Amino acid sequence: MLTQRAVPINIGISEQDRSKIVDSLEHLLADTYMLYLKTLYFHWNVTGPMFQPLHAEFEKQYQDLATAADDIAERIRSLGFPAPGTFLQFSRLTSIREDESVPDTETMLKLLVEGHETVIRTARDAMHVARDADDEATMDLLIKRIETHEKTAWMTRSFLKEQ
Repeated sequence: MLTQRAVPINIGISEQDRSKIVDSLEHLLADTYMLYLKTLYFHWNVTGPMFQPLHAEFEKQYQDLATAADDIAERIRSLGFPAPGTFLQFSRLTSIREDESVPDTETMLKLLVEGHETVIRTARDAMHVARDADDEATMDLLIKRIETHEKTAWMTRSFLKEQ
C-alpha cells in the first residue's frame, strides 16, 4: 500500500477495513494495468493468418482493461486513499509477468488467458476482503470484473488450436 494516510471519511467502513480493501484493490489495479500493457503489446505485434480478428479482439480487450483500471483507481480514491499509478508501483504489486520477446500467436493467446485468470484470482481474493467489511460497492465492482475476465478468457481460449 502507498505510505500516505487515508483521508478521514465516514462511509460506514472503518479506516482499518478501508485500508485492507485498498490493499487488495491495489493488487487488482496493478494486475489489470499489466494485463492492459501485455494486451496492447500483443495487439501491436500479432502476425499470421489470424491477424485481423486477433488485432481487433486485442484492441477491444485493452480498451476494456483501460476503463477497468480507471474504475478500480476511482474506487480506491472513493475509499479515501491515493491510487498507485507509476510503473514502479505496479511492477511491485502485480502477479503478471512481462514478456521481453514477441511470442508466436498461439503463445500470445495462452499468455492472455493466463493473465485473465490471474486477474480473476486477484479479484476473488479482493472479494473476500470486501465481503468481510460489508463493502457492497467494491463487491459490485469486483463481480463485474470477474464476469468480464471469465468471459474474455473463454473467448480468447476459443482462438486456441487445443483448448
